[in-house]
Amino acid sequence: MQQTQKDITILAIESSCDETAAAVVKNGREILSNIIASQIDLHTLYGGVVPEIASRKHIEKINQVIDQAVIQAGMTLQDVDAIAVTYGPGLVGALLVGVSTAKALAFALDKPLVGVHHIEGHICANYLQYPDLEPPFLCLVVSGGHSHLVIVKDYGEYEVIGRTRDDAAGEAFDKVARAIGLGYPGGPKIDRLVAQEGNPDAIAFPRASVGGSVYDFSFSGLKSAVLNYLNECKMKGVEVNRADVAASFQKAVTDVLVSHGIRGAKEYGFHKLALAGGVASNTALRKAMREACEKEGIEFYYPAPILCTDNAAMIGAAGYYEYVKGVRSGWDLNAVPNLKLGER
Repeated sequence: MQQTQKDITILAIESSCDETAAAVVKNGREILSNIIASQIDLHTLYGGVVPEIASRKHIEKINQVIDQAVIQAGMTLQDVDAIAVTYGPGLVGALLVGVSTAKALAFALDKPLVGVHHIEGHICANYLQYPDLEPPFLCLVVSGGHSHLVIVKDYGEYEVIGRTRDDAAGEAFDKVARAIGLGYPGGPKIDRLVAQEGNPDAIAFPRASVGGSVYDFSFSGLKSAVLNYLNECKMKGVEVNRADVAASFQKAVTDVLVSHGIRGAKEYGFHKLALAGGVASNTALRKAMREACEKEGIEFYYPAPILCTDNAAMIGAAGYYEYVKGVRSGWDLNAVPNLKLGER
């Protein structure tokens, strides 16, 4: 895609789960600001995200993060060219806060409104990290709610060749972390524990495959295997080594993700493979995927951790490419909690 002559700045808003975020992005590649108000400490008290509390916190914080994003970018609201906002998938109440705010701003400022798919945002985070990366490439999206293997045909053009049949990878991390007493959020806590002392080969947990769908994922059986192991240890009075359980579980997840990604890249003829989503910041996954890609001669891309978790800069990048294609959302734009990638 040829870049337009005039610089295009997008004010982006993200509120799909428990981060209230706003950012200003120039030409889909340069971050002028990226403000994130996290609710992790609050939801940790409940062992996971409470949708009603998340929505209320978004209402409290959203104007503040937008003001900060614009100020940090050295601009005013009138200076931006368009407003981009996540409208799905996600928690419906949380999404509605962002969508309503974006529509009000776009209307008041007489600016174009662009609705953005949350998963597309995660994929586009790679454009912010790698200014020279261009489609086509294969992208493995792994987060708390999604496990997707996606062919990125062009900007805004995607084909999902694999998706989770039950628990997403991040969801499994959270549930296993809770079971071994680490609490929420599970992914980072398991990552830290494993890095310190875990043995990934201590316990032989299963690697699930989905019959007839070689690129689909299933982590529910793995989660159940961990819970069964913990219950068996409890009944036998055997002391559980939490670090070994965490490491063995993490390796089982990582092996499946890496094997699917590499197989997809080879069978579809891609020499570029990218990671995206919250679980993409997992150090074991990044290391294993990097080593596998090097072995197969595949270029490997992964965003910085701040761009893996939910943020508005990635929405600004995705919004830019939708904007230059002429995509505009109407005042009837609504939250779509189960929005599929490629739908509008």
